[in-house]
Amino acid sequence: MSERPSFALLRSAATDTDPAETREWLDALAAVVAQAGRERGLYLLEQLEEQAQQQGIVPHVLPYSAYRNTIPVERQGRYPGDLEIEQRLATIMRWNALAMVMRANAAYGDLGGHIASYASAAEIFEVGFNHFFRADDLVYFQPHSAPGVYARAFLEGRLSDEQLARYRQECGQGAGGGGLSSYPHPWLMPDFWQFPTGSMGLGPLSAVYQARFLRYLQHRGLADTQARHVWGVFGDGEMDEPESIAGLTLAARERLDNLTFVINCNLQRLDGPVRGNGQIIQELESLFTGAGWNVIKVLWGSDWDALFARDTDHVLLRALAGTVDGQYQTLGAKDGAYNIEHFFRQNPGVQALVAHMSEAEIDALKRGGHDLRKLHAAFAAAQAHEGRPTVILAKTKKGYGMGGAGESRMTSHQAKKLDLDGLEAFCRRFGLPLTDADREQLRFYKPDDDSPEMQYLRERRSALGGALPQRRREAPVLPVPPLAAWGGFALDADGKEMSTTMAAVRLIAGLLKDPQLGPRLVPIVADEARTFGMASLFRQIGIYAPDGQLYEPEDAGSMLSYREAKDGQLLEEGITEAGALASWTAAATSYSVSGLAMLPIYIYYSMFGFQRVGDLIWAAADQRARGFLFGATAGRTTLGGEGLQHQDGSSVLAAAQVPNCRVWDPCFAGELAVIVEHAARRMLEQQCDEFHYVTLMNENYAQPSLPAAAHDDLLRGMYLHAQREAPDAAAGVRLLGSGAILREVIAAAGLLAADWQVPSEIYSVTSFAELAREAREVERANRLQPLERDRRSHVARLLAGDAPVIAATDYVRAWPQLIAEYVPARYVTLGTDGFGRSDTRAELRRHFEVDRHHIVLAALQALVRAGRRERTVLAHAAQRYGLDTAAEPPWGR
Repeated sequence: MSERPSFALLRSAATDTDPAETREWLDALAAVVAQAGRERGLYLLEQLEEQAQQQGIVPHVLPYSAYRNTIPVERQGRYPGDLEIEQRLATIMRWNALAMVMRANAAYGDLGGHIASYASAAEIFEVGFNHFFRADDLVYFQPHSAPGVYARAFLEGRLSDEQLARYRQECGQGAGGGGLSSYPHPWLMPDFWQFPTGSMGLGPLSAVYQARFLRYLQHRGLADTQARHVWGVFGDGEMDEPESIAGLTLAARERLDNLTFVINCNLQRLDGPVRGNGQIIQELESLFTGAGWNVIKVLWGSDWDALFARDTDHVLLRALAGTVDGQYQTLGAKDGAYNIEHFFRQNPGVQALVAHMSEAEIDALKRGGHDLRKLHAAFAAAQAHEGRPTVILAKTKKGYGMGGAGESRMTSHQAKKLDLDGLEAFCRRFGLPLTDADREQLRFYKPDDDSPEMQYLRERRSALGGALPQRRREAPVLPVPPLAAWGGFALDADGKEMSTTMAAVRLIAGLLKDPQLGPRLVPIVADEARTFGMASLFRQIGIYAPDGQLYEPEDAGSMLSYREAKDGQLLEEGITEAGALASWTAAATSYSVSGLAMLPIYIYYSMFGFQRVGDLIWAAADQRARGFLFGATAGRTTLGGEGLQHQDGSSVLAAAQVPNCRVWDPCFAGELAVIVEHAARRMLEQQCDEFHYVTLMNENYAQPSLPAAAHDDLLRGMYLHAQREAPDAAAGVRLLGSGAILREVIAAAGLLAADWQVPSEIYSVTSFAELAREAREVERANRLQPLERDRRSHVARLLAGDAPVIAATDYVRAWPQLIAEYVPARYVTLGTDGFGRSDTRAELRRHFEVDRHHIVLAALQALVRAGRRERTVLAHAAQRYGLDTAAEPPWGR
C-alpha cells in the first residue's frame, strides 16, 4: 500500500543523518527557553522560518505539528473541579440521552435520533457546561448531540420526564405538543435553543459572524459585549461543508479571540471514516493554521503521558503519525489484544514501551477528547488566548461506551438502540446504578435532589451565571418615526423619476437621521454598494472595520470616497453572499442574543439571494430573525444585458415558501415606503418574529403620488390603482400587475380602451404571497367553522364577479398563480418562465410575452373564451402589434 505524500514527508523529515548536530540544536533551543522564556524561543523559531523561506526549503516543512497534544503535561495546570463527580454526571447524561432516543424508537419505530455523536462528545460538553459556558455566552451545539443537551436540562429541572419521553414528538397533546425537537430549533423551542444548527455547515459560519457582530456592537458603543464568548461544538465531518470554512479568514483577519471552535474529531461521518486514507486532525490543523487561527490539539488522554515521556526516540510518535484514520477506526472498534497485535507489535521500539502493560490496560487508554483534564487545559488556553480565534481539535471515539453495538463502527451514526446485553455492558462500564428493570424499561435516571451530583451541577451553573441554552423572546421596543418624516418624498413623488432601488436608499438615509432608530440600522452589502447607489453612505456612516482605516483611499478627494472606521455602521462583506446573510442573521437576532433590537437591511442582487443561500435564510427563519432583505435588480427583464444567471424570475416564489418571511413586489416608491414603515413597526414595535423580503428595481421612471386611501389595501397585497373607461362596458377585464411589469399592465389598459374599446380595472399587486396567505386562512376558517358566517378574503372582495382577470409579473407564472384557486372568474397568468438572456428591457419583455401587447392579447383571448369577442380579434391583434405567432414558447428556447 502506497503512503500518502504527507506521511512520506513526515518520515523523511524524521530521518536524522547527523544526530550529534541535531542534539546541539535542540539543546540550544531548550537552553534559550529555560533562561529567556518561551516567547524568546518562539521568536528564534520565527526567525529560522523566515531564513528557511529565503533559502527555499520551507515548502518541504509540513504545515502541521506532531501527532500529539499541543499542551504538554507541565503546562496543563490543576483541574479546578471534582473529576469523579463530573465523570458521573457525564455518565448520567449519556444514559438519559441513550434512553431518550431508544424509547422514542421502541414506541414508534421510525422517529430516528442519534446516540453515537453525543456519546463521543459527552466529556466535551461537561467541561464546557461545568467550567466555561457562561449564561450570556453564545453556544452553537453539534445538532446530533441534542439529546445530551436535553439530558442535562432534565437534571437541572428545566425539562420534565414527560418532555424527554416525547422526544421528536411535537404534534398533538394540545398546543405545541410538549415534545422536544429533533435538533436545535428556536422556532420550535423558542425559550430553549439559541441557534439552529441542524443544517450542516451553517453553525460554523454563523458562529463567526455572531462573534464579529458582538465586536461591532462594542465598537459602535451600542452594547458592552467585551466579556461574552462564542463557542461552537462541531463535527469533523461537518467541516467538509464549504460554509464551515467560509468565515475562517474573516475571524482571523478581525482577530476574533472571543470565538472558539471545538471540533469533535471522532474520525467518522455518517457512513464511514471522514478521511479513511488520511488524518482529518492534521488536515484541519493545516487548514486552520493557514487561515490564521490558534490551534490546540487534544489527541491523547492522561494515560498516554507516561508512554510519551519514555518515548525519547519518538518511535511511538512516528507510529501514531503514520497511522491513517481508517486504521484508527478499526483499532478503536477492537479490544486491547487486537491493538497490541496490530499496532504496538508492528514496531519493536513501540512494543518495548508497552511491554509492561496488560491487554486491559491497553484497552483502557483514552483518546484526549474523553479526558476531562486534557479538555479543560485546552478550553482554558483557548479562553486565555488573545489576538486570534482558537480551534480545539479533540480526538474521540464515535459511540464511545456503546461497545460492540456502535463504538467506532461504520454503522454507529445510524445506531438507534442497544440490546439488553449492550445496555448491561454500558451500565457496567460506566458504573451506573440501574436495576435490570430500569434498563429494560429505559427509565430516565435522576439522582436525589440533595445528592453530591445534583448539588455540584447547580453550583457550577450558578457560578457561570445560570442555565444554558436559553433564549430571550423580546427586547425593549424601538419606536419607528412617522413615515412623513423620512418617506414623504416617496408618498408625494408627483411624477419625479427614480428607481425603487434609489427610493430605498433614500428611505434608509432618512431613517439613519432619526436619533433613536438611526443608530440601530445595520445596512449590509456583499460588495456592490455603488451598484445600488449606496456610495453616499460610505462617508455618511462609514464602513465597519475593527482597525479603522490604515491607508489613504485612492478616491480620498471625492464626495463619495471609501471610508472605513472602527465605529462604522455599514457592513461591507466582500464577495460572499453566504457571509453577508450570516452577518444579517446576527443583526436580525440581536434582539434575542443581546437584548438589543437592531434593524438590519441587506441589499443584494435578488438572484443571488434565495437561489444561492436559501438554506441560510431558512435557518434565519428558524432563529426568528427580524429584518429586511432587499432583492435589488429583481425581476427577469429589469437587468438588461446581464443575462441568464443574473436575471431573477423566482426569488419571490422561493421567499413565499418560508412561513415567517413576508414577500413584497412594489412598483412605485410610495408603495415601497408604506411597506417599509409597516414592516418596521411590526418587527420593532409589535416584535413580530418575521422578516420581510422586498424586491427593488433599477429602472428609472416617473413615480406617482400615493393616496392615503390606498395604504390599507396595499398592505393586504393589492389595491385598485386606476380604471380605464371604454364604450363596451359589458366586456370589461381586470388587469393585475406588480413590480416591473405593472407599468406594462397600465399601458396595456390604454391599448385595450383605445384599440379594442375594452374597459379595465388596473390593480397593483404588492404581494401575491400576502393575498394567498389571507385567502388560505379564510378558506380554512370557513371549512373548520361551518356554523359561523362565511368570511370573504381580500381577493374575493376586490375580484368579485365574472369579469376575466389577467395577471402579469416579471416572475415565473407560479408566482401570480398563488391566488388562482381564490379568484372566482377566469384567471390568466403571464410570467417569465424559462432561461434569462441579454437584451434591452423592451426586447426581454416581448421575448417572455409579458409586454403590453401580449397582455392585450391575453385579455382579448379571455373575452373570446367568455363569448364576448369573436376569435378573429386575436389574429387582428397579433398582426396589429407585430407578434410572432409561430415562435416557440420562451420556456422552450
